[in-house]
Amino acid sequence: MAWYRNLTSPWLPCALALAIAFPAPALPADVTMAFGEKIAPFCFPATDSGIEVEIIREALAYRGHKLKPVYLPFARVPVTFRSGGVDAAMSDLGEDMSSARAYYGDPAVFYSNVFITLRERHIAIKRPEDLNGLTVLAFSGALRRYPAWLDKVKKEGRYFEQNDQSLQVLTLSASHYDVVLSDKNIFKYFTRLLEQSKGVRLRPVEMHNFTVVNPRDYRPVFHDGAIRDDFNAGLKQMKKTGRVEAIYRKYLLDLEDDNDLSAND
Repeated sequence: MAWYRNLTSPWLPCALALAIAFPAPALPADVTMAFGEKIAPFCFPATDSGIEVEIIREALAYRGHKLKPVYLPFARVPVTFRSGGVDAAMSDLGEDMSSARAYYGDPAVFYSNVFITLRERHIAIKRPEDLNGLTVLAFSGALRRYPAWLDKVKKEGRYFEQNDQSLQVLTLSASHYDVVLSDKNIFKYFTRLLEQSKGVRLRPVEMHNFTVVNPRDYRPVFHDGAIRDDFNAGLKQMKKTGRVEAIYRKYLLDLEDDNDLSAND
């Protein structure tokens, strides 16, 4: 009757409470995760590498999980997650995923989005009204992130989105649009790639800071809460040891000395 005595032990409620408060890690699993397909240096589909891919892969591996990246156009990332086509997604891209059985993780990376204009145009952007009369080319999902800045531009037919962010660099330099909205490191990366690898000569630009980074905007989402918890634990350990910072430096160190780009605070 030892099993009966164990079940009636006064310690049983405490044990159950601890189990609920500190759930066991998930069993090691392959985790398919949707990433944007053209957001270097955060994701490089051809090599399954990049800042975001490496950080998430190592955070999941902390408790034995294996990342299986799936690269999609931005607009398909939330759709594929909602449909159950993947186990996780790099971000909700501005959509509330609470109705899709989503467990939000801690942010692995931050995107520093800025407005970018040709330096020779001497355009100043400090408030939404400064976009009046200007055409804006943005990344997919930007309208949901920044409605106060972009709703009017959209309503007046001056707002466009482009999934291939290398084309943002080319079309701005060719004056096809007045303003580009992009993460500054993505824009710098494609600028350098086009100039150094493709021999393209691009016109100098100004970068206009217009918002404060909100970490909640870039949280990955998971269908499995236990895997989300394991990811958070791994990410916390990586930050503690300096591994996250090291991965950032690996990809961005040579971008910091780019003299052809300037920031306008």
